[in-house]
Amino acid sequence: MTGLNTTAEVAVIGGSGLYALLEDAEEYTVDTPFGPPSDVITVARVADRRVAFLPRHGRDHRFPPHKIPYRANLWALRALGARQVVAPCAVGGLRPELGAGSFVVPDQLIDRTSGRAQTFYDEGAVHVNFADPYCPVGRRTVVERAATKGIPLTDGGTMVVIEGPRFSTRAESRWYASIGGAVVNMTGHPEAVLARELALCYTAIALVTDLDAGVEGEQGVTQEEVFRVFAENTERLRGLLLDVVAALPAEADCPCRHALDGVEPL
Repeated sequence: MTGLNTTAEVAVIGGSGLYALLEDAEEYTVDTPFGPPSDVITVARVADRRVAFLPRHGRDHRFPPHKIPYRANLWALRALGARQVVAPCAVGGLRPELGAGSFVVPDQLIDRTSGRAQTFYDEGAVHVNFADPYCPVGRRTVVERAATKGIPLTDGGTMVVIEGPRFSTRAESRWYASIGGAVVNMTGHPEAVLARELALCYTAIALVTDLDAGVEGEQGVTQEEVFRVFAENTERLRGLLLDVVAALPAEADCPCRHALDGVEPL
């Protein structure tokens, strides 16, 4: 990737509840080979760091999960200089103990999406190591900061990423749980693998908004419920995110940074 600058060091892909409350923010429009990202990117200072914020679904929530311009989003953040990405997301719990309002820092991912562009390498045989989808340094930072703030958090778990936009059937939820899933989500892939292809550190912070349909209860998941629980926990999530982006080590030598060793860069 040519023309890289250092407008931002860290990026957050999430909702408006975070960046809208920051002061002295600047907006950047970034062109990419994959079209425009979900929205303009807001850059503001957090502690002593320049942090880029991108609303995953757009500010007006116009992009459903299967239509999000994932490649443009990650490319644009990297073009602004970000090397670390923190990705808060709403998830459904697949274990009874992971009820609404729980936080999970996943360490594994199962992709159940279909038809999404999930690589920057459309030509040539380039294969990146994706055995461990999330940055170990980023995950450790989130766990440590949550403990400092007294926020209960589950360290580790597999995120099952489904195509959406519909929610799961009961049978699907039970199956996801039976194969080891802890939470279910619609946006975590290809976001994570695209970050890896750009040698970015990528860390997901999952907020459980509901117990998925097959776990327990008679009523399935509703969009109203998901939005309500996420809104109720926005301030807790925002506080944790601000602590995390300030605490991330600037020069972490983790496996993510070496994902393209031996590969001609984009």
